[in-house]
Amino acid sequence: MALLSIKPRPCTDPNCRGQHAPAERVALAMSLCDARGAQLTKLRRKILELLWESGRPTGAYELVEALKLRDSRPVGPPTVYRALEFLISQGLVSKIESRNAYIPCAHPERRHDCLFFICSNCGAAIELEDQRLEGLISEDAALIGFRATRRVVEVEGTCARCIAAGAA
Repeated sequence: MALLSIKPRPCTDPNCRGQHAPAERVALAMSLCDARGAQLTKLRRKILELLWESGRPTGAYELVEALKLRDSRPVGPPTVYRALEFLISQGLVSKIESRNAYIPCAHPERRHDCLFFICSNCGAAIELEDQRLEGLISEDAALIGFRATRRVVEVEGTCARCIAAGAA
């Protein structure tokens, strides 16, 4: 990926459904880390690139194998997990808890709750932002005096592509 020639642009469309070019999103991640004073190392960037290229939730051990194929040298699981922790802490990646897998955040430039629709047939995951759901969760938390630190909602079912292909 020629990231130096790509101009990172924050997305201003709350209904875009995450349809961005992976190279643009990685360039944006680099720009965000620079602005925050966080170091997006070469390995962290490679892992983010692999997640974008995958197009689906990807496990840490799959990333270990992909890095080995890409660089012809092994990277241990602890190193990959540390890189994933950094990417999560910067809001660049989310963990799909039900799959123990990771997916890049479509909009790391803005703070939002993660709402994922996960296809149980093909494994694809689509991230959406829904201000209504975020509001309801906040209201419910306030009612019980709860302070949420992380909110991820996962909905499992069948994606439109699998339904169209008759796999539902």
